[in-house]
Amino acid sequence: MSEIVRRGFLVRGRVQGVGFRWWTRRVATQLGLRGTVRNRLDGSVEVRAEGPRDSVDRLREVLRQGPPGARVTAVEEFDVTGPLPERFEIVA
Repeated sequence: MSEIVRRGFLVRGRVQGVGFRWWTRRVATQLGLRGTVRNRLDGSVEVRAEGPRDSVDRLREVLRQGPPGARVTAVEEFDVTGPLPERFEIVA
């Protein structure tokens, strides 16, 4: 069994107005992750995820490409603390 990890990702580029949050929720749910995704005022998208290490690693890789219409220029990783929802949710 894979170790459970919790990571955050700040995705920059053309990532708002292209369905990025909905796409991220679908991918994260398929990977069996819980967490959140939200737009930030600076135009980036913030993702917080928890689950098996290999699934979180896979999410990191797909975030670097994004959905059709997105143009990801950077993915910054950060530590996540505090509670996360039981499922993967889009939050305001």
